[in-house]
Amino acid sequence: MLTDKEIKALLTDIEADNVERTVSTNDTDKFCKAICAFANDLPNHSKPGYLLIGAEDETGKIAGIDITDQLLKNLASHRDSGQIVPLPSLTVQKRSFSEGDIAVVEVQPSDMPPVRYQGRGWVRVGPRRGIANEQDERRLTERRIHKARTFDMQPCLGCGQDQIVHSLFHDYRTAAVDPEIIEENNRDTFQQMAALGLWDEQNQCVTNGGALLFSEAPQDWLPGSYIQYVRYDGTDLESDILDERRFTGDLPTNLRTLDAFVQTLFPSRPVPLSALQEQQVTPYPQWAIRELLMNAVMHRDYQSNAPIRFYQFSDRIEIQNPGGLYGAAVDFPRQNDYRNPKIAEAMKNLAYVNQFGRGIATVQAALHTNGNQPAEFDIGQATFFLVKVLEANP
Repeated sequence: MLTDKEIKALLTDIEADNVERTVSTNDTDKFCKAICAFANDLPNHSKPGYLLIGAEDETGKIAGIDITDQLLKNLASHRDSGQIVPLPSLTVQKRSFSEGDIAVVEVQPSDMPPVRYQGRGWVRVGPRRGIANEQDERRLTERRIHKARTFDMQPCLGCGQDQIVHSLFHDYRTAAVDPEIIEENNRDTFQQMAALGLWDEQNQCVTNGGALLFSEAPQDWLPGSYIQYVRYDGTDLESDILDERRFTGDLPTNLRTLDAFVQTLFPSRPVPLSALQEQQVTPYPQWAIRELLMNAVMHRDYQSNAPIRFYQFSDRIEIQNPGGLYGAAVDFPRQNDYRNPKIAEAMKNLAYVNQFGRGIATVQAALHTNGNQPAEFDIGQATFFLVKVLEANP
């Protein structure tokens, strides 16, 4: 974070393209557009951008407004709200000067541009902020290719134009990009796919994330990218199998089918409370199990040939996904991180994720409300992540 002297210099530099000033404390739309533009770093400074809240735009004069803890929390929440994808990296601080306080939001340049807010890419050119045009997005896309590190952004060699189901991409594009941007777009399908980080123009193939989303047979390219469900008539793997199925195919279809299946698994049943009253109970809250499965799909290691295992025993459910904790998530559950940022972005665009970083807390709350014990997590393994949920007692 900047020193006080450096912040003072930014307050007075009216022409800077790495700073935006505002006296508003509740203009979420403006804040998100600024964060998105700084994350895209169109000038390619490779340095942070700064949103200064509590300073007048034209003069840089500190306005002396009240910078509350709630304001700082609201600003920090824009990282995980899911409105800006891929997730931006930002920090928030309150800084005090003799003229008054300001909030400083420091936004790091993204390794995965273009970054979009509500389906639109925003950039800064000098002191002006605007929507990225096609040439802007091409520049940002080319820059991302050189920075791609995660497996879902690497090329899926051999999975080219003939292996793509175009209707899957067009449906996804509608969910990921603002309709007005689509209407104005003159690029072909694969240039548009590249702008979303799902096509490698150098190798003329989809990325691994693109293969999972749009290819005819994703399991040909990513053999372990399916979910195996087994229901046992007992408490161990030696018990008789009552039901077994696989969820395969492209990710949007897979998620839709899995979502519908979970809704059928846990019918409620009446439990008498008195001679005249009864209560509907279910062994597992549907939403909590769905959320745990979505987390497994999002965070699993797609380089592994092992599937996600969704096992239902007579007394518990176990969900195991390949790949241990990733990056900063070693501080689970206080810190989250994303092994597959493009897949996480796709699941948010497809509305299978509501908000990043809130899943485990809401799962535990849903289990408590339903009368289940808290979910148990086995996080000590390098090759898999396991969660157990015990059936609720009526």
